[in-house]
Amino acid sequence: IGESAFSHCSGLTSVSIGNGVTSIGKCVFYACAGLTSVTIPNSVKIIGYCAFHACYDLTSVEIPNSVTSIGDYAFSRCEGLTSLSIGNSVTSIGDDAFWGCKRLTSVTIPNSVTSIGKYAFYYCFGLTSLSIGNSVTSIGDYAFNNCYLLTSVAIPNSVKIIGNYAFNDCYGLTSLSLGNHVTNIGDHAFSWCSGLTSVTIPNSVTSIGE
Repeated sequence: IGESAFSHCSGLTSVSIGNGVTSIGKCVFYACAGLTSVTIPNSVKIIGYCAFHACYDLTSVEIPNSVTSIGDYAFSRCEGLTSLSIGNSVTSIGDDAFWGCKRLTSVTIPNSVTSIGKYAFYYCFGLTSLSIGNSVTSIGDYAFNNCYLLTSVAIPNSVKIIGNYAFNDCYGLTSLSLGNHVTNIGDHAFSWCSGLTSVTIPNSVTSIGE
């Protein structure tokens, strides 16, 4: 489906994508503000840059097991999104992929994912539950910044790098577990996490940022 094919079709409420489609291109459903329901078939492998950006009324998204890549800004500003299912073939979550999805309450990142992009869940301030799969090696800058309802975060042993401002301003955080292969904790990674009372830094850490 080509670039911007249905962009700004604000009257569009429902889309069913046929099972021959392999790629949803750049900005295809950008600013389809009335879109409430989308069915993504198992044939889709790539969800492109800005594909569903600013689809404010979209409440539920199920990303099938065939999708390997969620592009930058793919679902950013989907402010009505309350339910998210990420298939277990996804290997990368792009920069800003879900930023501003402020009604999203729970995120499970499957074991297939190896990287979480910059600002991926930035300003998802409704997020109360987060599970990070055990293949993730890097958490991008600002990835969970301003997720201030999060109370508990477990960083798996696979993670080596926690980016700058990754959990900045998560002031509801009271429990933090750092995996024993983390080497770099970025600048301001946990700044303003005023609810934290105890942190154990593993022996693997070689650098703690500003």
